Amino acid sequence: MTPEEVRRRVDKITAEAGDDEVAHSDEDELHHDVLRHIAATAPDPWRTLAAVALETEHIDFARWYA
Repeated sequence: MTPEEVRRRVDKITAEAGDDEVAHSDEDELHHDVLRHIAATAPDPWRTLAAVALETEHIDFARWYA
């Protein structure tokens, strides 16, 4: 994952801003992807912080958008 790849995805989300649900979903996906990348590649303590934040993916609750 490169800053350019992230920038392209941010630009896509900006273009989707007229559709709140789509933009929100893509924003969530981007944030998770960045955290996963950090958790897999960054030095500690950043890797640990990202890995702990990703633990919420395993919490059992309904995830939905309006």
